[in-house]
Amino acid sequence: MELELLCDYACHTGENPLWHPIEKKIYWNDIPRGRVFCYDPDTQTHGIVYEGEVTGGFTFQADGGLLLFQRQGAIRLLKNGELTTLIASLPGEEASRFNDVMADPSGRVFCGTMPSPDPGGSTPGAFYRLDLDGSITKLFGDVTVSNGMGFTPDLTQLYHTDSLKRTIDRFDYDAASGEISNRTPFVHSKGEVGVPDGMTVDTAGCVWGARWDGNCITRYAPDGREMMRLYFPVKKVSSACFGGDDFSDLYVTTAGGHIKHSDGIHAGALYRVSVRSLGVRGTPEFFSRIKI
Repeated sequence: MELELLCDYACHTGENPLWHPIEKKIYWNDIPRGRVFCYDPDTQTHGIVYEGEVTGGFTFQADGGLLLFQRQGAIRLLKNGELTTLIASLPGEEASRFNDVMADPSGRVFCGTMPSPDPGGSTPGAFYRLDLDGSITKLFGDVTVSNGMGFTPDLTQLYHTDSLKRTIDRFDYDAASGEISNRTPFVHSKGEVGVPDGMTVDTAGCVWGARWDGNCITRYAPDGREMMRLYFPVKKVSSACFGGDDFSDLYVTTAGGHIKHSDGIHAGALYRVSVRSLGVRGTPEFFSRIKI
């Protein structure tokens, strides 16, 4: 497998890679700097499509635009160059920010928060569901850093990562209602270098989990067994998603662009690796369909 460095914006916290299946482009963001980028593999061109408020994650709205999940629980739509606020702030999230989000088959969005590193940001994070009508429901609290999510191929279970607890849990998921239940441990990586971060799931039901400060992505079998590791020349491997015409390209974000001297000369860059030789494919992520 050949590891390709696509572009290096020296992201402080590169995250949330998301393939647009219609545009055939990969988007990702740099959380604390409030920037969202886009790379076109056909033309090999890239640029910044948004720069503003701290942004922990985003989804593609089915009718166009980016739904941005920001600090203090704010949710805004960027469409045609204009910002529309859906939620200005969430009670209890005044000193926090969103961190990683994921749309479901119906267009709802699962979204989690993490405490701010600033003084006063010690309140634990939480996990929410944003419903189609724009209402938001807190599903559970006591989250250290809400992180990578994914669905099993049959859409009956949902994965959720809590980074500082070093766990990936699996829930039963009801696609009709959006409810989750029966939380069970999937992977607990206590004692390993680094912490679990963003993730994606392939068509075989295997989880590809990024390892912050661990230099790698780990592929786990559906029963939680480690199958392989894919190593990178930078420490903070933050997230991954599948893209390309047949979804056999793995796009990987990294962080640490502000500390390249310790994390690697291309820390904070966007990478791509073809997993076609392994017979691995991903599936398109879902569009959000939130009424604005």
